[in-house]
Amino acid sequence: MATFEVIGGKRLKGDLFPQGAKNEALQVICATLLTPEKITINNIPAIRDVVKLIELLQGMGVEVTRLSESSYSFIARNIDIDYLTTDDFKVKAAAIRGSIMVVGPLLARYGKAYAPKPGGDKIGRRRLDTHLLGFQKLGVEFDFDVNDNFFTLEGKHLKGSYMLLDEASVTGTANILMAATMTPGKTTIYNAACEPYVQQLCHMLVSMGARISGIGSNLLTIEGVDGLGGCEHTILPDMIEIGSFIGLAAMTCSDITIRNVSFGNLGIIPDAFRRMGINFEVTNDDIHIPPHEHYEIDTFIDGSILTLADAPWPGLTPDLLSVFLVVATQAKGSVLIHQKMFESRLFFVDKLIDMGAQIILCDPHRATVIGHDRQLRLRPTVMTSPDIRAGVALLIAAMSADGKSIIHNIEQIDRGYQNIDGRLNAIGAEIHRIDR
Repeated sequence: MATFEVIGGKRLKGDLFPQGAKNEALQVICATLLTPEKITINNIPAIRDVVKLIELLQGMGVEVTRLSESSYSFIARNIDIDYLTTDDFKVKAAAIRGSIMVVGPLLARYGKAYAPKPGGDKIGRRRLDTHLLGFQKLGVEFDFDVNDNFFTLEGKHLKGSYMLLDEASVTGTANILMAATMTPGKTTIYNAACEPYVQQLCHMLVSMGARISGIGSNLLTIEGVDGLGGCEHTILPDMIEIGSFIGLAAMTCSDITIRNVSFGNLGIIPDAFRRMGINFEVTNDDIHIPPHEHYEIDTFIDGSILTLADAPWPGLTPDLLSVFLVVATQAKGSVLIHQKMFESRLFFVDKLIDMGAQIILCDPHRATVIGHDRQLRLRPTVMTSPDIRAGVALLIAAMSADGKSIIHNIEQIDRGYQNIDGRLNAIGAEIHRIDR
């Protein structure tokens, strides 16, 4: 298990270039299974979840060629369906959440698929009902082996259908969408997720020959086609990493410019940071955050305490609430963080409380933060990263604290952030990676 040793209190200065979007990468890499033709994907982040997914596809028979540091070609000409029933597949697929998205493409192309119950962050229940109910609407039958935690799905006679998703699940929408691209007839998905990740997947599928309308809305219509071809696709910069860097800059009084952010695809994220009192300039698609000696949290118009809550796009992404929470600890004012989607994601606040933060954990979904206004600095401590997003929030806290902090289980951070220590050290941080 690897560890970060963080010497806090450093002010950073320089440029940061965001990696490709993790969530988009997992979707579009799975989409390569839809065609036997060559697909080239650019701006793929070198993070653990993505690397493991690529290795999983290679095990299935996909020819993968690394063209450059962040570009790969995929040719899924000869897929070994029997490999999906092996113990090797079960172990590798169960280790990453994104593996569930191989199911949609395999159903579309082969009429059958297998999948273990996927792993990923331990942040609360992450059910697969939306995926499975959508597949059922298309005519898929499935069986779940409780003892083996393994799904077997068959769709020999798929047919387009209308469906109203029970939740606007990003991965659920992507999975059903991919299955529908080659399902005969018209499929209508209402209450579809419409995050930029899903929009990017739609654009990629259209470039492959899919017929999709309603892109960017929560009502998608797909006319099934007989087959899909190859294409070249470029992944957006990761909005979660961009948000993490904005919060890091404010928390550590740093002078940071984030380059090539695709600002139009950040949605409400910039406004949410402005409500936290964080000011920045946008020039030529770059975000410059000047040093913030102080920043003050806004209130609602009637003077009541600000609430930041997650919501389906174009609402605020739940993946950044951990960052907003830690940034609030050094702000002037108070904020209520309401994490609606996952009931275990706020439990990391006990580590921040140990560091001296004033936080009231109201219940598993809500935490109230009373900002210090830098009158009290966070204390260094020893902590363990419970998941990707809490892990980077704890890293930000450690970088703002005076002294040496230790963060264990940084493999969780590596799952979502590419060479985070190297990139931050290049602009003035002091983070030491220790492999034990």
